Amino acid sequence: MEILPDDLQAYLNNHCEPEPEALQFINRETYLKVLKPNMLSGHYQGRLLSMLSKMIQPRRILEIGTFTGYATICLAEGLTEDGLIHTIEVNTEMEEMLKKHFSLTSVEKKIVPHFGPAEQVMADLQTEVFDLVFIDADKKNNLLYFEKILNQVRSGGIIIIDNVLWKGKVYGTEKDADTESFRKLNDSIAVDTRVEKLILPVRDGILLIRKK
Repeated sequence: MEILPDDLQAYLNNHCEPEPEALQFINRETYLKVLKPNMLSGHYQGRLLSMLSKMIQPRRILEIGTFTGYATICLAEGLTEDGLIHTIEVNTEMEEMLKKHFSLTSVEKKIVPHFGPAEQVMADLQTEVFDLVFIDADKKNNLLYFEKILNQVRSGGIIIIDNVLWKGKVYGTEKDADTESFRKLNDSIAVDTRVEKLILPVRDGILLIRKK
């Protein structure tokens, strides 16, 4: 879902860093072979994630929701030389495709995939301290994941949550469960004094959070 008009989004795509060849392939393959391919981060959002990661230069990243690995690779581009990204995917049927996609890149060895329910995997990673976290999984649990991971994020670390404008519904009159879930998330973080926060109108909305 794109919040911005198509012509503006096209202009933005044409005036940012080009999409790497491996990611172009993953983009095409996702649209050819995977249900709900619009869940892919895509060119512009991917370059934003890559730039944020490069600015932070994280040693440890956590991604909740791997999908076809596009955002994983973008985030991994900014890792330190000894850095790792732990990425969690609940759908074990994605494992073969993800292995193929990661093998196309120079960051393959920095990616540690985990398969299973996010809460379970997060419990196994509870000794890690993260510089950057990207939450893009089952939407109803966004606030739960935020609360569970905040204590493992270093001071000054960044949490990014995707889809927070939810097709524009959060600022409309819709009352469905998913929309109300995003409203609760946004409203809760807006008043959370432990963090600084900013919503960016990129694609379906990105909530950028900095831990104080």
